Amino acid sequence: MAEEKKHYMTEEGKKKLEDELQHLITTRRKEVVERIKIARSFGDLSENSEYDSAKEDQAFVEGRIAQLEKMIRNAVMIEKEKTASNVVSLGKTVRLIELPDGDEEEYTIVGSAESDPLDGKISNDSPMAQSLLGKTVKDKVTVNTPAGEMEVEILEIR
Repeated sequence: MAEEKKHYMTEEGKKKLEDELQHLITTRRKEVVERIKIARSFGDLSENSEYDSAKEDQAFVEGRIAQLEKMIRNAVMIEKEKTASNVVSLGKTVRLIELPDGDEEEYTIVGSAESDPLDGKISNDSPMAQSLLGKTVKDKVTVNTPAGEMEVEILEIR
């Protein structure tokens, strides 16, 4: 049997997934079952768009529940204390500057399960994180992005 993918996450990220799972199981699942009951009461299911929509929602909810359960089961907790404070690693926040234009950016490297680029959390699988992992302050790093190569300098790691 193939080994299941490990999902790296912080305690905060795992809690967020557990909360979502709990909501889906206790609330959303019941709402969808109720919608299906109501739609069935409308009669002929072959032309019942309410029923079709409710069944699609049920499939989505059940799929997401299974996905979350698998992610939580295969969670590997990111422990910041176990890595040197001056080396970019999972769970660390990195402040960097784009060269030569000087735009400063800050990212926290997290597992793919909790990445949220709009909130400054990038997946350890992303090109940016892959280029930064293992580097130290003052290192200049070339990052291969879909838009082409860019060079950055690491200013701070915390």
